[in-house]
Amino acid sequence: MSENETVTNILVIKLSALGDFIQALGPMAAIRAHHPNAHITLLTTPMFKEFGERSGYFDDIWIDQKPAIFHIPKWLSLRNKLIKGQFTRIYDLQNNDRTSFYFKLLPKHNKPEWVGVAKGASHQNTSPQRTAGHAFDGHKQTLKYAGINHIEIDNLSWINENLSQFHLKPPYILFVPGSAPQHPKKRWPYKKYGALAQKLTDNGYQVVLLGTKTENEITDSIEHICPDVLNLTGQTSLFEIAALAHGAQGAIGNDTGPMHMIGPTDCPSLILFSAQSDPTRHAPKGKNIQTMQHDPLKDLNVDDVLSSLQKVLSTNNY
Repeated sequence: MSENETVTNILVIKLSALGDFIQALGPMAAIRAHHPNAHITLLTTPMFKEFGERSGYFDDIWIDQKPAIFHIPKWLSLRNKLIKGQFTRIYDLQNNDRTSFYFKLLPKHNKPEWVGVAKGASHQNTSPQRTAGHAFDGHKQTLKYAGINHIEIDNLSWINENLSQFHLKPPYILFVPGSAPQHPKKRWPYKKYGALAQKLTDNGYQVVLLGTKTENEITDSIEHICPDVLNLTGQTSLFEIAALAHGAQGAIGNDTGPMHMIGPTDCPSLILFSAQSDPTRHAPKGKNIQTMQHDPLKDLNVDDVLSSLQKVLSTNNY
């Protein structure tokens, strides 16, 4: 009897964050392919419940309440749930101190196989190279310990949204000019995005602005510079961002969450990096990703960015 037939009840753990979760979708697909007849449960946080459901890789979704360290009743409840799940194998795609503690919660005499970094795991990855690059590359390395070797970036082709309400005018290019409020140095200045938007508009592209409602000031300022942009700030879900990327001619943005939804779709993408993060570890994964890094980012020249973006756009086969 093969391993695929004997390992029948699987748990996959992946709690956060957005970019890391998106990079874990390819490994999740590979786990499903490796165990086609298994009952596979995802343990995750509320933000990613719909991702788990819509991907089709899981039979059940559990929400982790992430109990505080001294909340004993919730820890006991989680322990009981893990034991009652009767899992034959657990894939830890989070691999942090919290999930290593989950491994310790399981009874010593009847632990399931555990694939991850937890001390005592049946398939333990102790290599320092696991965290040298992207989370995706670390997952590929870890899953080899469990005999899973064919892992690709999930291009999110299962996301198919109705975008008719946005009145798109192809060819269009996505702009993601914001970033988390606590990281203003990761933002290329809005005036330069505005100048770039005008150059692209003059070349026949529709520029589409994406961002959260908290980034309205940035995108409104870009729109003031280039009134012909389509400003969708605060109007798109993460799934709609991926669907927009599937049809886009290209995308440009800062080192921020939405670019992790765009990159895997194979949309030709240029990501601008400051010195605050390392593209080797933090750039989105995808087949058509290019990065530019400059310190400080605000001094990056518009014409240089346009030149790099044009090279990225030349890879588009749509």
